[in-house]
This record gives sequence, C-alpha cells and structure tokens, in this order.
Amino acid sequence: MHAKRKLEQRIRERVRERFDVELERVVFSTPPRLDLGDLGLALPFELAKSLRRPPPQIAAQLAADLQGEPLLSKVEAVGGYVNLFLRRGLVLRGLLPPAAADPAPAGGKVVVEHTNINPNKAAHVGHLRNAALGDSLVRVLRFLGYPVEVQDYIDDTGVQVADVVLGLMDFEGRGTEDLDQLPGRFDFYCWNLYARVTRAYEERPELAQRRAEILRAIEHGAGPEAELAAAVAGRIVDCHLATMARLGVRYDLLTWESDILGLRFWQQAFELLKESGAIERASSGKNAGCWVMAVPEVDAGREKVIVRSDGTATYVAKDIAYQLWKFGLLKRDFHYRLYAESDGHRLWSTTRDPARAAREAPTFGRAQRVINTIDVRQSYLQQVVVGGLRRMGYLEEAERSTHFAYEMVALSPSCARALGFELQPDELSKPYVEISGRKGQGVKADDLIDRLLEKARAKVEENFARSGRAAEPDKLQQTAQAVAIGALRYYLVKFGRNKVIAFDFDEALAFEGETGPYLMYALVRMRSIFTKLREHGILGPGGLEALQAELAPEALEAGLQEEATWDMVRFAAELEQTAVQTVEDLELSHLAKWCFVLAQKFSNFYHRCPILQEPDPARRAVRALATWSVARQLEIALGLLGVRVPERM
Repeated sequence: MHAKRKLEQRIRERVRERFDVELERVVFSTPPRLDLGDLGLALPFELAKSLRRPPPQIAAQLAADLQGEPLLSKVEAVGGYVNLFLRRGLVLRGLLPPAAADPAPAGGKVVVEHTNINPNKAAHVGHLRNAALGDSLVRVLRFLGYPVEVQDYIDDTGVQVADVVLGLMDFEGRGTEDLDQLPGRFDFYCWNLYARVTRAYEERPELAQRRAEILRAIEHGAGPEAELAAAVAGRIVDCHLATMARLGVRYDLLTWESDILGLRFWQQAFELLKESGAIERASSGKNAGCWVMAVPEVDAGREKVIVRSDGTATYVAKDIAYQLWKFGLLKRDFHYRLYAESDGHRLWSTTRDPARAAREAPTFGRAQRVINTIDVRQSYLQQVVVGGLRRMGYLEEAERSTHFAYEMVALSPSCARALGFELQPDELSKPYVEISGRKGQGVKADDLIDRLLEKARAKVEENFARSGRAAEPDKLQQTAQAVAIGALRYYLVKFGRNKVIAFDFDEALAFEGETGPYLMYALVRMRSIFTKLREHGILGPGGLEALQAELAPEALEAGLQEEATWDMVRFAAELEQTAVQTVEDLELSHLAKWCFVLAQKFSNFYHRCPILQEPDPARRAVRALATWSVARQLEIALGLLGVRVPERM
C-alpha cells in the first residue's frame, strides 16, 4: 500500500504534466502472472476517449515517463496496458521491522454496534457469528487507522425480558430477592424458563395481557416488575460478557435501552419525527391511533408503526432515536459510569443517574459513520431506520448508516447429533439442521465452546504424543484453548456473510484445508524454522534483525528472483489492500481467504526453496527473511480475525 500510494502520486503527476489531465484516483490491477509485472494499469483505456488517442500510444508515453522511478525496476507497455515491476528488495524490507508503524488516521470516528443479545437468556451459536464478524471488522478498521467505538446495545425493556419476568413472578412466585437462590448458571436457568413461557403462550392466550402489563411497567421503570427486569438483565449481561470474553471480544460502551427511555431520548426523537412530517397519526384502518411512517424507498404502500395506539414505542422507534444519538443529532446525552476494567481496557456503561456518572468518562457517539451488525432478518427494520433519517432531512447521515447483515448459523447433522439433538431420518441427509431458540432447542454458545475445547484438547494431545513431546497440563490447556477459539472464529468468518453456516466440529478443527488450525500450524512451522536456524548457529545473537542489516541490497534483489520466494512475498505485501477491500465490501471472508492463500504459497515456497539445507549464505538469508516477513503478515492477519496462535501445536 505504501508503494502504491507513492506510485499513484507519481502517476498522477506524470499524467498531469504529459496530458494535462487531473486524475481523481489511480486503479491498479494484479497481473495473472509474475512475468507480466507486479502491478498493472489500464489507465490508457480510460484516457483514450478524452484524449482522442489510441490506448497503445498513451501506454507507451506513460511507460516512458515512469522509467527510472525509484520503486520500479522496469516498466513495460503492452498493447494499451502498462505493466509495472517493483524493486523486490524494497518491498521485502518494507515488510520487516522496524518498517511497521502505527497507521495514520484514516477518517472520522466509526461506531460499530454488534452482539446485541436480548438479556433474557444465555447466548446462542448465532450470537457467536455476530460477535466474530463485528469484532473482526473492528480490528480491521483499527488496523487501517480508523478511530472505532464498539457498542453493545442492551434491550432491557423488550418483550423477551418481560417474558422471563412473567415466568419468575407468575410461574414460580419469585422476586428480585430470590435470584441468588436459583440453581446453576443464571443465564442457563433463564434459557429453560423462557422456553416454558413461550410454550405457555400457545396454551394460555390470556397471558398476553399480563405480558403487556409487565412491558408497560418495565418501560415506565416502576414497580416490582421493573425492579426484577433490571436485576435479570444485569445478571444476564454479565453472563454474556463472560461468554464473549472467551472469544477475545470486548466492547467500549454498553448502551441500555432503559436509559434511552429514562432520559427521554425517544421523546425528543418523536418530536423531530413529527416536526419534519416524517410520521403521522393514522385515523383509520388497522393502524388507527398509531403513529406511522411511510418509507416508499423500502416498501411502497406499506406504513411502519412507530408508536402503538397505547402510546408505547416500537423497536424501530427506539432504534431511530439511538441512531440519531450515535451521529450526535440529539441535543442530549447519557451519563456514563465505569462498568468494568480488565488488562487496561475500560468498559463503560450508560446510566440515567447523574449521581453514578464518572467525571473522567470519554466522549461517546458523534460518529462519522455507523455500522450496525444485525442478522439479515432485520434488514427491513434497518432500512426503516435509515428511511427515518432521510425523512427528517439527515441525508448524509443516512448515507453513512450501514447495516452489516449476515445469515444464520445452523448445524451439520453430525454436529447436531453430537450435541444431543434427535434427528428425523430426512434431516440426516440435509446440508444443515435449523434450530429454534424459542422452543429451547438452540445451542448455547458456552456449550458449543466447551465441546470444541474438549475436542481440541484431544487433538493437541494426540499431536504432542505423535511427536514425542511432553507438555505440562497448563500448557496443554492453553494450547487447546487457542486452537478451539481460533478454529471457531475462523470458521465463523471464512464463509460469505450472506451464506448460511452449517457448523461442524470436525471440519472446524481439521488441520488440513481452509481451517483455523491449518493456518495456525502454518505459522507455528514458520517460527520453528527460526528456532532451527538458531540451533544450527546460522542465526547469531543479533537474530534476523542482524541478518537483515548485513545483507547487501544486490544480494537481496538477486535472492528474490526465485519465483516461489517472490510470489509469496508479493502476496504478503497485499495485506493492507486486502484489509481495505474487506472494509469496502464488509466481507471478512476476503481476509480469511487471503490468510489461507498465503499459507499455501508458503507451503509451495518451503517445498521448492529449503532454508536450512541451502548452502549459499546469501540465498539462505533471503529465504529466511522472506519467511520472517510472511510470518509477521500472517500473524497480523490472523490477529485481525481474532485468532491467537500458540507457540506449538
């Protein structure tokens, strides 16, 4: 990227000088073969129409103007294309320490909202995909230099919490003071209770009235129902945070819906909607008495209820208020309190109580761009939120509101059976088995992680035994933990986000193919090369840094003429560009695939270009440095995906 930016600047200057044309941007392509160059330009075809000259003529002139550029070893005009050959030694040195530096600010603040689990029961496997996608996107954005704020929205006034409150109060006769006496994990207990309540609604329709009463009490923040709801939500959120911490996921701010209501954010948003004419009160039809909004660009002829006839706000209404606050469009703010602190990272929480507010709280919200990570089933509601911004006249903010949508997570038939599900004969032949959390059939996230950890430990023990290496129990457990979490996180992002995932234990944990363990093992192998070089005395006390300093530029350039070596290094240099493409497309599978291809290129290089057995010191040094650069790039990329690689596997 650094080389491309410099080249882009020089090309724009040359085009301005030669053709008197001001280019907004220069688009590079990657030639299909190394003999066609490292970067390609189709720019002559773009200029041909305005200049009224044939592309080959423009290409020849541009190639002549670029000869002698410090970053280029050769420039060729082929037809209407310009092929650029980079100075290979400069590229490799750019990947080695101390070249890596903190990225320059890439733009204004980005607020990324993800996870957003209803605080009524344990997290399930679908929430893991949300968190893995959202957290990885945050890591990539920060890698590119964006200031990012991570928010987790807590819907503590919704019907799901009301359902658990109904179960505790009406089914079991429990109050806030009884929660400490409940058996087992609280989020697991509520998981089963929520399923009971859901079934009861089908058998006892009159319970819907009681749920409405509880919901109103929660929204008004008054009475024992509201007190119990707050206690339930608080305990469940702590459970969710513990679950997500197992994946290395963390947040900057917990935003509680009850605070949005308590601080009357919604009332101000409601007034803005009315003043702008974005909503109107229906006087007839099925929505009579409701405040509705027409969003023709989303669904012509359909009106979305924003406020129900009983005066309660719908989900999308509160989402509109929240989106307005994220952009700093509301003339009010939350109070903030420190919720937790771990390893120097501070997690903050909104609060409506100024007495609980911390003086040193940072500034939240006021984003330049907002990305909401929510599954594809919420696409319509997310479109309504953006439509609401447009109707109020916030056109730029609407354009900078992004729904990071993804498909659901199912189970492979073998995985479902391993987790104890009884399958019908026809389900065994299906590509995946759908699960229903409302019926208590979902897969708890912690159960899945525990089973994965158990299987990972067995694989790691087997690998260690096969190699004759002993491992202390603690070290073995740490390695198994890294393998399990790495396998899970890679599996959750390697598929396109619009593809349904059929999670499978054996596929996720395989040490061959496009899997997390395969990539982790590739990096472990690279590191082992450096260990062997030290053991054989090839690397002295100064290590690879000294090797880099001692190698003459011409020897470095000569060593990189090996096709397998240069192919690997050139591809490793595309990490930043891949990260940019990942953000532009909101597609983490781009980065996951890049990691896999880089590992394959290393495997091809390692078989064709041995390091330890190479007798020529200069060539051996170039291969070692090339491996070092690839190891660093792969480690960075895996870190962006939340994959932590152990010392050995």
